[in-house]
Amino acid sequence: MQILPGGGATLLLLLGLLFGAFAVRSALRLRRVLWLVRRGEHAEGRCAERRMVDRGPGMEHRYATEYVFAFRTRDGRDVEFTDSAPGPFGFEVGAPIRVSYDPAAPDKRATVAGPGAWGPLLVPAAFAVGLGVLALGLLYGFVAVRGWV
Repeated sequence: MQILPGGGATLLLLLGLLFGAFAVRSALRLRRVLWLVRRGEHAEGRCAERRMVDRGPGMEHRYATEYVFAFRTRDGRDVEFTDSAPGPFGFEVGAPIRVSYDPAAPDKRATVAGPGAWGPLLVPAAFAVGLGVLALGLLYGFVAVRGWV
């Protein structure tokens, strides 16, 4: 009994498209972070809070550390935000950090990526490349199984 029409070829196609979508999402995040670092406004900020977040039952690493950063924009607004993967050792509460942000939406588009914190650049780059290669391999497998190469 076949669960999917086309069998293994359809599975390769679906997995290739799924991993490709995640690769594109990671690439778009990387693009946004690079734009913020290069062209965004910069401000001195600090690590405002370090907290443990419960990711739910069934997760291998159920608890994750989340960092909240705070900074003041040029027009005087106080902004707090979280950023993913700040670095291998994280930050102490109160530690100074350079923040890059979009002045049009500082509460939605800000990052600590840059000198001293390359995690927000390296993690999406690794996911984009790794998942992109995996997706291309699966899609090539689909094309090969169908006999199109």
